[in-house]
Amino acid sequence: MKVGMRTYGVEKLGIYCPKAVYRNLNPAQLTEFALRRGEGSLSSTGALVVNTGRYTGRSPKDKFIVDTPTIHDDIHWNDINRPVSREVFDKIWGKATAYLQGRDVFIFDGMAGADPQYTTKFRVINELASQNLFIHQLLIRPTKEELENFGEADFVLLCVPGFKCNPIVDGVHSEAAIMIDYEQHRIVIVGTRYAGEIKKSIFSTMNYILPKFKNVLPMHCSANMDPVTKESAVFFGLSGTGKTTLSADPERMLIGDDEHGWSDHGIFNFEGGCYAKCIGLDKEDEPDIFNAIRFGSLVENVALDPFTGELDFNDGSRTENTRAGYPVEFISNSAIPGVGGIPKVVIFLTADAYGVLPPISRLNQNAAMYHFVTGFTSKLAGTERGVKEPQPTFSTLFGEPFMPMDPLHYANMLGERIEKYNTRVYLVNTGWSGGSYGVGKRMNLHYTRAMITAALNGSLEEVEYEFDPIFRVDVPQSCPDVPSELLNPRATWANKDAYDNTANDLARMFEKNFAEKYPNMPENIVKAGPKARF
Repeated sequence: MKVGMRTYGVEKLGIYCPKAVYRNLNPAQLTEFALRRGEGSLSSTGALVVNTGRYTGRSPKDKFIVDTPTIHDDIHWNDINRPVSREVFDKIWGKATAYLQGRDVFIFDGMAGADPQYTTKFRVINELASQNLFIHQLLIRPTKEELENFGEADFVLLCVPGFKCNPIVDGVHSEAAIMIDYEQHRIVIVGTRYAGEIKKSIFSTMNYILPKFKNVLPMHCSANMDPVTKESAVFFGLSGTGKTTLSADPERMLIGDDEHGWSDHGIFNFEGGCYAKCIGLDKEDEPDIFNAIRFGSLVENVALDPFTGELDFNDGSRTENTRAGYPVEFISNSAIPGVGGIPKVVIFLTADAYGVLPPISRLNQNAAMYHFVTGFTSKLAGTERGVKEPQPTFSTLFGEPFMPMDPLHYANMLGERIEKYNTRVYLVNTGWSGGSYGVGKRMNLHYTRAMITAALNGSLEEVEYEFDPIFRVDVPQSCPDVPSELLNPRATWANKDAYDNTANDLARMFEKNFAEKYPNMPENIVKAGPKARF
């Protein structure tokens, strides 16, 4: 360490004798560092392109929460919210900080929560300049004055992918570990270069502290709003179901693409950036996202022509979970700051690989709570390690890996808000139609957009509905700019008996999942879900 070098207090965290410490460098500086250090290459658009190696998606089995008496009863312990001892956490933290001795350290001091009443300050410490660029663009960037008066962070996140755990010695699952200590206000990530782990660890932190201390409902959703009325809409869904794509509406202002809070006076984005899937990205279908991939963006695992620097968004040879992180300002109609009014519409997005759910249906309050808790969709290829093709799954609250508390707590918060504000709720299937995966086809994006538009502008409140006796939802019989036969999934199947059998099979899956995972749910929620007829 150079004599007189400023350390910005990293020694208080156990980081001694770093080569150099850099705080809140701008994107140009971080890009230059990353290129010089061999962390990535520039594309023809100026975006920094990196290969994350073995880990190209989240690694759920490597995520842990430190179990202490103070927080034990707050956490919904299960196969996803896994406990780990303070001793194990501290040991890995100590090894990670020791690893940084003699190395460059990159700090980003920023915020999560665009509403000043609920802002949480995070200090993110990175080994890699490219990952520091990522979080610089994904979190809310402080002004010069805010940075000068930043003070102590509320939480510190340490990300050291170069340190690999020894599972036997360190008491973890693999060489990677993602651990949150809510009591010490610390997060450590080691062994993985996938930047999404940083983003989702911060999200998981907000999903604990906001409902616990602020009466704010945290949501894994994208959000946009009417530019005139400021009324907002939120889009729930797992990665790949269309949150980012469908919320990027040229007629509305984008509040954010993934993480929001719903307070008593509106919604607000947790982030200052977007993290979009890139596989199959097309300039005509998704011009906003396509044009956002430019200098200052970080692109993960997209194939790059070494001679021309052109990106091949159709190449999924490394992973189907190719990603781009960029500041929300790169979207021309983004709302700055990321705050909006009370949501008038809530949309649950699901990619039904069975092809039997209606492309859009209306939910009452109890059904909305049921489907919020259930979170049915299909894991899409590459979103998690080992997933090679769509698989049906149930992810609690459309974000189970990131919601540490009892699902009923979040569901009650949603139900209360739907009732209080008379918010309309729709279930939208962006998955398959005309047959199951392998037989049917993926929903046409243009038709899905038309259905979303009708839901937002109130057109769907003026049409006739029919009650689906299996899925127990109300199905519109017409929708502007959408063929009516598409709205009733049974009509799209050549073999009606096959549809009936498949629909009943899926309904039984819903029933079985709900009975096993949520045995103590109130009866009004249980009865609002699908029910097999035979």
